[in-house]
Amino acid sequence: MAKKVLVTGISGYLGQHVAAELLRQGYQVVGSVRSIKKSESTATTLARVVDVDKLSFVEADLLNSEGWSNAVNGCDFVIHVASPFVVAEPKNESDLITPAVEGTKNVVEAAKKAGVKRLVLTSSVVAISTGKPNGIYGPGDWVDTSANIGAYAKSKALAEHAAWDIVKDGVLEMVAINPGFILGPPLGSVGSGASETLISDMIRGKVPMVPDVAMGMVDVRDVAKLHVAALTATKANGKRFIAASSEPVEMAYVSQVLREAGFKKVPSRKAPSFAIKLMALFDREAKGLIPQLGKKIGYDNHETIELLGWKPTPLEQTFTEMATAISGS
Repeated sequence: MAKKVLVTGISGYLGQHVAAELLRQGYQVVGSVRSIKKSESTATTLARVVDVDKLSFVEADLLNSEGWSNAVNGCDFVIHVASPFVVAEPKNESDLITPAVEGTKNVVEAAKKAGVKRLVLTSSVVAISTGKPNGIYGPGDWVDTSANIGAYAKSKALAEHAAWDIVKDGVLEMVAINPGFILGPPLGSVGSGASETLISDMIRGKVPMVPDVAMGMVDVRDVAKLHVAALTATKANGKRFIAASSEPVEMAYVSQVLREAGFKKVPSRKAPSFAIKLMALFDREAKGLIPQLGKKIGYDNHETIELLGWKPTPLEQTFTEMATAISGS
């Protein structure tokens, strides 16, 4: 009998890739959606790349604890992907933090009560290094949530802390995957996610200059494979795994690769940091970039490679395949 996995946020950019990888590996997949109406388009998208005979859906809302006991019923594992991801700084940080933290609590507590063996949580490197000085950071590092690190980083850190707190009694095994900036081809139509919007805007000439931002980056397909590997890896329980390039990758390099691949509308000029700071006074997306400006953060990802068998996809391939997929959609 195939092991059954609940995937929260299955209709999203990463969620679809996680579901596809699970189905490829023979798992039975239950996808949670806020509205069951979303299930049809997700099933159609997945059916283009994988057999969906073992795919089903359940309706559950992150902010409503009811529905999750039904969602996790009979599941061996849970992969909790669902969480809002935006670059723009929200007008009210609680708009981002509340669904991330409360939603995570609802899912983890339901999984624990249902006797699920292991939960894999999608966190982020922003919960590790945002607001810290330049340097190399590893799985043992955490951001200071009392500092001015922006709502998104705070939401990811507080949600991950909440999850670890619930599982500290050892009843439910848990693994956290902390990806860097996720890029790579979407399986379906281009969504509203930050990376999809950014690359779409770049190749369509909507971004006049590239911000002076460098980040640990990762291919979405690698992140999906790492989530699935973490379900059963023997030494993974209780660990955080960084899924990001060890060296920061400059956005200027992304634009260079894309221009060389034939995407002529991609900008070549780098935006001065003072211009971004000026824009931040009236533009929430620019404000969201402020914590990253001029930063050069590296990551210690050796455990991800050793314990989860990660073989990183070359990022040049990631960038070009993403741009090709988006330009054709």
